[in-house]
Amino acid sequence: MTTVEKNNFDLVDGKEIYSFVLKNGSGMSVSVCNYGGLVLSVMAPDKNGCFGEVTLGYDTIEGYINGEGYFGAAIGRIGNRIAGGEFTLNGRSYSLFKNDGPNHLHGGKHGFNCRIWDSEMVDGSVKLSYFSPDGEEGYPGNLSVSIVYTLTESNALSIEYSAISDADTILSLTNHSYFNLAGGGADSSANVLSQELRIAASHFTPVDSTLIPTGELRPVDGTPFDFHSFRPIGERINADDEQIKYGSGYDHNFVFDSGCEFALCCEARCAENGRLMRVYTDQPGVQLYTGNVITCAEGAGRGGRTYQINDGFCLETQHYPDSINHPEFPSVVLKADEKYFSRTVYEFSVM
Repeated sequence: MTTVEKNNFDLVDGKEIYSFVLKNGSGMSVSVCNYGGLVLSVMAPDKNGCFGEVTLGYDTIEGYINGEGYFGAAIGRIGNRIAGGEFTLNGRSYSLFKNDGPNHLHGGKHGFNCRIWDSEMVDGSVKLSYFSPDGEEGYPGNLSVSIVYTLTESNALSIEYSAISDADTILSLTNHSYFNLAGGGADSSANVLSQELRIAASHFTPVDSTLIPTGELRPVDGTPFDFHSFRPIGERINADDEQIKYGSGYDHNFVFDSGCEFALCCEARCAENGRLMRVYTDQPGVQLYTGNVITCAEGAGRGGRTYQINDGFCLETQHYPDSINHPEFPSVVLKADEKYFSRTVYEFSVM
């Protein structure tokens, strides 16, 4: 049976910040936080039955506030990029903060990743709730959002997103955890390039030089984006390929063959310790990001570690980037009083 322990973590703007430790009967644990909806830690088993950290993160709340890269954060209202920070909805134009060159990224200057969420423990899970007022970061509609984190007895972290708005708006929520199955703590210095990945996607969305999709759904066959079978992450990360060069590695959306049906969509594994992670989702795509521009102050990472480029990879389940400006993509429009729900599961086992 999963237990939940609530701990005082820190104060931010005079408000209590808590960490919640979920632990199941097999010994696996997950820690989450009501600042930024953070997944602080995931302690997963290896082939020897030892539990170790498999995410990147910080030891203090200051690390998350001052650090870059969205480590472990809840992302919204829109995950990924919106071209030019502009979109039109119901004939009205909206302007958003441009925090990624010419584009809007991950909800803007003060997205969900840096908000303080209400928190409660519910039936062995942790529920975080946030009210985003109309006009926040330029988005329309008063939006009520909740995220429920559950750790199952089968070593699966389930993240369920729910929301409702009083006016038409746009929404695509995700989590930005960086995984390293060789270890994300101070006792490991391995990057993820030798870890293997499989993605159930026959197409990806190629991008321009600012990482905005062109609108094309390009087949992965014969490209560095073919992960139909397990391939090392680093095998083609420096390929002489325009798309790889645009992202300085992988920073691209993959189009799931399963569409929006809840299904197994990604698998990652580490031969050295036997760890295997499976990702299930009802989202139509996933952003594979290989930590191409990780920046970390000396000793600022967990346990005094200084994170480097490619020390972690992200599998951000999502709608396609810039979907609101591409009518041919699955819609991110949430109608007034319509209920939003999405679920992603990260399941850990051994090979």
